[in-house]
Order: sequence, then structure tokens, then C-alpha cells
Amino acid sequence: MPYKALVFHGGWEGHSPKEIAQRYVAALTEHGYDVTQCEGLDCLDDATQLASYDLIIPCVTMAELSHEREAALTNAVKNGTGLAAAHGSGDAFRGALNYCHMMGGQFVSHPYVGEYAVRVTQPEHPLTAGMPSTFAYDSEQYYLHVDPGNNVLLATDYQFDGNTINMPVAWTKNWGAGKVFYCALGHKPTEYDEHPHVWQFIVDGALWATRKPA
Repeated sequence: MPYKALVFHGGWEGHSPKEIAQRYVAALTEHGYDVTQCEGLDCLDDATQLASYDLIIPCVTMAELSHEREAALTNAVKNGTGLAAAHGSGDAFRGALNYCHMMGGQFVSHPYVGEYAVRVTQPEHPLTAGMPSTFAYDSEQYYLHVDPGNNVLLATDYQFDGNTINMPVAWTKNWGAGKVFYCALGHKPTEYDEHPHVWQFIVDGALWATRKPA
């Protein structure tokens, strides 16, 4: 049986949520997944259906999540459904603290936009295999509040207010029986065309997070 995935999109249009969702759908379909794509958050109303997915990918920025939908989503992941997300989904639901806890971080600001260096912190990790040890990236440099328990895979030096801050860019973590992957890169979809190794890393992160047979 193919893995079942849900990709839903919505929120602020500046992050091209529908286009990003379609990229995920195409990539997962190529890997043999049975993918459901949903516009908006109505797909979060059926907790039983959510729990049946092996992977959930939100492509959402600055939306509101009801307590009931937050519980359905976080419980599905806690019970084994994988969660994978990138860029704006780190700011999907600012008022949903349990979602933020599950995700492992929350966007705060991007005081700097321009070229900066991203470095691999775990070159031996399967998800970073083949990636350049350091690479230049030209976009929003996310300033995030992050869970200190995250398993950080990519990081950057953030120069802010006279300080150099070691800022996580991508990580994995566990949420109960579920696995979570997040990468902060990707303000514009074309960035993934300019940095194909980043898009491959994100797709690989989604495959990694997927619930596997026991």
C-alpha cells in the first residue's frame, strides 16, 4: 500500500502556498505516495481521517487554528503521523502554542534579508548527505525562537544588535510517536530552482518524517 499524505495550503499569499503545495504533491507522487491536497483548514476537522495519514505537510503562514483543529493535528502526529514543513509554516499559527511546540520553533522576525551563509551541522546525517558543507543563500534570514531539544541539521550565523547568534535553519524532532522535520529556507518558490539541493533536502525530510510500518 502506498503511503498516504495530506498537503494543505492557505494563509498569507505572499509565500505562494498553493504553488509550494503543488511542488510537494508532485514530489511525493513521484515517490509513489497517495496524496490529498486541500485548500484551507477544513481538512483538519476530521480527527480520525487526519490520524490515517502517514504524513502531513502544512503550507500555511499567519492563519488561525481553532483549539479543536490544533488538537486533531497535534494528536495525529503524537500518535505516529509524520509532519514536514518549510519556511512560512514556521509561522503558520502564531496563537497555537501546542502546534508551535510540536513544530519545534516559531518565526519571530527577519531583520536581515540578503545573502548569508548556511552550514551543515551534521554532515554524517542521512538527510545532509551530498549537501555542500556551507552554501550561500540569498533571501530572508529567519530569526526563530526554537526548542533547545531540536536535532539541528543546518544553521547560520545571525548578525544582530552587535551579536553573532548561532541560529538553527533546519531540524528534526520527535513528537510522541511522530517525527517532525522543518527547514526555514524558501521564501519564494524559485529559490528551490536556484538551490536544487535545498529542495531535495526538504523532500528527503518529508520522506524521513513519514510514518513507516512497524
